[in-house]
Amino acid sequence: MRPREDDATRDGGVLGVTWLGHSTVLLELDGVRLVTDPVLRGRLAHLRRVAARVDADALGPLDAVLVSHLHYDHLDVPSLRRLGREVHVVVPSGAGRLLRKRRFTHLSELAVGDELRVGPVTVTATEAVHEGRRLPFGADTPAVGYLVGGGARVYFAGDTDLFDGMSDLAADLDVALVPISGWGPRVPAGHLDPLGAAKALRLLRPRVAVPIHWGTFRPVGLRRAAQLLRAPAEAFVRHAAELAPDVDVRVLAPAGRLELSLPLAAEARS
Repeated sequence: MRPREDDATRDGGVLGVTWLGHSTVLLELDGVRLVTDPVLRGRLAHLRRVAARVDADALGPLDAVLVSHLHYDHLDVPSLRRLGREVHVVVPSGAGRLLRKRRFTHLSELAVGDELRVGPVTVTATEAVHEGRRLPFGADTPAVGYLVGGGARVYFAGDTDLFDGMSDLAADLDVALVPISGWGPRVPAGHLDPLGAAKALRLLRPRVAVPIHWGTFRPVGLRRAAQLLRAPAEAFVRHAAELAPDVDVRVLAPAGRLELSLPLAAEARS
């Protein structure tokens, strides 16, 4: 799978959102290419990828990688190696040591509220309610989300539960990338299920919402029926229609791409 790169995207006239499965999203904004929580392998411990695999070479040149927390299904060292040890990796404060020990050379650590410029785009670390320790004996660093600002404002939640501060993250949010499920038969505390994700939309008030963190990995031995994999997205659409009817929900299949012309504010009013 190779995300399309048209002239408008490179010139910053289009916001490109390509969901590559789980929490991995390629964002193209103002000529900047960012990828979130890259997990590119077909097998991850007891989890097997049931969605299309991602060709790391097809991602093209990246300006930065945004890692939300240290859990293995969000910070996958072999996947990062495939992107190159020289790639700019942004991690929560305190997490850089793990990657320095593995010879990654371009790291930025952000605490909640910290900002980083990546070309013309600003990346801000946001609160996340999620236990981010790398088990069993890894670093105990907090999980974060990221707000990406430029010609549009995009919120990537990483993994989080609901929190009141969601309503203050961005006064004029264009796109919210919200987790809606997980990889097992239940969604534990510290995560959003389809109903919780729809409640998050009421707080975030984005123009467009793209559900992520669903339909990609299943534990070995559990059923992989197509309807079972689609169920979280279908439930999220129903709940969002009831709780946040003004939000335009766009469900992408893994490797699916969404292009939105900028400025989104004008587009939303048309």
